[in-house]
Amino acid sequence: MRGAAYDKIPLKTRKSYKKIAPPYGMIFLAEKINREKTAGREIHMARKIVVTSGKGGVGKTTVAANLGAQLSRRGERVILCDTDFGLNNMDVVTGVENLVVYDIVDVIEGRCRAKQALIRHPDFGNLYILASNHSAPERYISPQAVKLVLDTLSPQFDFILIDCPAGIDEGFHRAVATADEAIVVTTPHISALRDADKVITVLKSYEPKAVSVVVNMVRGDMLISGEILSPQEIEEILKTPILGILPEEDDVFLHNLSDKTRAFRLLANNLLADKKRLFDVTRKYSGVFGNLRRILRKGL
Repeated sequence: MRGAAYDKIPLKTRKSYKKIAPPYGMIFLAEKINREKTAGREIHMARKIVVTSGKGGVGKTTVAANLGAQLSRRGERVILCDTDFGLNNMDVVTGVENLVVYDIVDVIEGRCRAKQALIRHPDFGNLYILASNHSAPERYISPQAVKLVLDTLSPQFDFILIDCPAGIDEGFHRAVATADEAIVVTTPHISALRDADKVITVLKSYEPKAVSVVVNMVRGDMLISGEILSPQEIEEILKTPILGILPEEDDVFLHNLSDKTRAFRLLANNLLADKKRLFDVTRKYSGVFGNLRRILRKGL
């Protein structure tokens, strides 16, 4: 965190801040300086969106990664920030695990600058990953420290997607406190929706600018047969607008022209243009060949 601004701070002031729970005393001091430097000036700040879920296994990290990739393809400068210090795998999902030199904990503890910890994705020029560290003592990482790192990077980017631990434990609160908006990822199954509803209730207590839902792993054949809830029914249950519908597919980080890639394009468009055009997961199951596909899939 040190630099030219740090060197100009009087030694007496530095020492007084160092007494506050190292290394956070210096982080809070840097935050104070940053506020004073930008006072009275309007500066561009990225949209900070936390991507969370009520339960694990619903594809939260995959959704964040692919949404970030699609936004970057539209010319948006995007950071994927991993704040799951227990089960961090954003670097693995995006295929950059061998490129990690520094992570967000290194930034917080002053071993590198925030920009040095960013990994530029080799296939998406505007996509950067800020990795996490599963060996970090999570209880010592405060929301203020994470927020300062993201606020430092924010003026140079358009979106910061914050991958958050599932559930509503300490890691959830740390991530949510740093964000302005929230996306809750769920599947159309009752157990996942019940957990998503609990998360949305807690999220709204933080008064974010917007909370929306992405329904992942939706099977069009089951939607036609009524075996799962429709998007309209899900919106009524959660009392929260749906931002996107994503079909069930096996791919994780998508480069191809699959249905799920097209669904992510619509999701990115909805986020950028504040529209709501949902992907039609039932289309491939309509007509003669669609009926045959449904029969074959049901038999598997």
